[in-house]
Amino acid sequence: MEFVAWFTHKYIMHGFLWSLHKSHHVKESDSFFERNDFFFLIFAIPGMLFTLSGALNHGDWKLYAGIGITLYGLCYFLVHDVFIHQRFPWLKRTDNAYFRAIRKAHKVHHKTQGKYGSESFGMLIVAAKYFRNTSF
Repeated sequence: MEFVAWFTHKYIMHGFLWSLHKSHHVKESDSFFERNDFFFLIFAIPGMLFTLSGALNHGDWKLYAGIGITLYGLCYFLVHDVFIHQRFPWLKRTDNAYFRAIRKAHKVHHKTQGKYGSESFGMLIVAAKYFRNTSF
């Protein structure tokens, strides 16, 4: 799922669906919600449909694909929305080299506010360079 998320972020969110994702890079309002939050539905709907279809077909591959999409969505919520952007007041005091590297890679990704020029499009797999000098 990490590769699918990386590909989707780099080529779809920073591509033809930039109009939704832009709100995540450039603050457009004081609302708690961003247009970028619609990606929750874009990914949750196939996850639910695969899970339901797979369960109704006695546990075929779609069940496991749906569970994988759903679990990655949960990881995304916890890592991206809760830990990195602190949209909820949980996990604020976590101090771990891996988590610091995730936060640093995401901070570098957000240095570029435009559609082009960003780096580090993944979420859970972090390049080694972000483990060095992870202090803020």
